[in-house]
Amino acid sequence: MTDYKKLYWKKNLTYLAILLSIWFVVSFGAGILLADFLNQFKLAGFPLGFWFAQQGSIYAFVLLIFVYVFLMNRLDKAFDVDEK
Repeated sequence: MTDYKKLYWKKNLTYLAILLSIWFVVSFGAGILLADFLNQFKLAGFPLGFWFAQQGSIYAFVLLIFVYVFLMNRLDKAFDVDEK
């Protein structure tokens, strides 16, 4: 594998690691570890910890998909492998 391809793949894996870490923090951290603290607050009538466990992690994941698409399109253009 050429250095060009290795650098592209390394950046892709870096994006994945960061975005999946954010998702883990939102889903596991806010939905489980911090649930008792967050349950002091309400969102749409539901305790915030419960909301993160049931809905928040899904919304965060969908948002992270859009962020990943944006980052990968930008990376593709930087490495001149984008669809034209």
